[in-house]
Amino acid sequence: MKNQILIGCSSYNNRYWKGIFYPDNLTYSQWFQFYSQHFSTYEFNGSFYKFPTIRVLTNWYNKAPENFLFSVKAPKEITHIKQFLDCENLISDFYNVCEMGLKEKLACVLFQFPPSYYFTAERLQHIISNLNLEFKNVVEFRHKSWWIPEVWDAFRQNQITFCSVSHPQLPQTIFTDFPLVYIRLHGVPKMFYSSYPLQELLHIRDETHLESGFIYFNNTASEAGILNALELQRIVV
Repeated sequence: MKNQILIGCSSYNNRYWKGIFYPDNLTYSQWFQFYSQHFSTYEFNGSFYKFPTIRVLTNWYNKAPENFLFSVKAPKEITHIKQFLDCENLISDFYNVCEMGLKEKLACVLFQFPPSYYFTAERLQHIISNLNLEFKNVVEFRHKSWWIPEVWDAFRQNQITFCSVSHPQLPQTIFTDFPLVYIRLHGVPKMFYSSYPLQELLHIRDETHLESGFIYFNNTASEAGILNALELQRIVV
């Protein structure tokens, strides 16, 4: 994946996209197949709400075409409820399920922490010590206290990617000096709804044009996400 940015969405099952992206005569069961004909990656967020199984991820593996890549979000039990405390077995099980279910189609493993999870040096070291560094780990924070050199340096030393985010309450820095670029676009100013203007998409393209990684649109509560993803893909090519 040298010098290649893959673009996708954090959801595909969206009724707002029917007639805009999905043809009117397409059945729901055909939506992912159609999505995967237009994009080469998908950020699987269902695992955040329900711990995935090998069977479920194998089903996704079989549905996706060759060379398609999935990034998978860690369950909230790990990041939000336990917040990495006393859950070494859960984390290990999650990695194993992802690897066994998705095989070579597994791209990144995403750990997103809640807004209440602010920076401490102890938490930083705890995160690093609990991650399996054999995987492409991406960590997304929702508290701006993590945007400091101490965190960035520690992540680089351990080949962990600091997630770039577009979020109403967070710095919108696009990081290009981690193992890969990983951008999540949540919608600004209205989270999950707002569309990104062409000027912003051009800025993202220019910032990442020599990089490798993933850009996922999570402004999927309306038609904005799919239209933005298609537009960015068009101007990147």
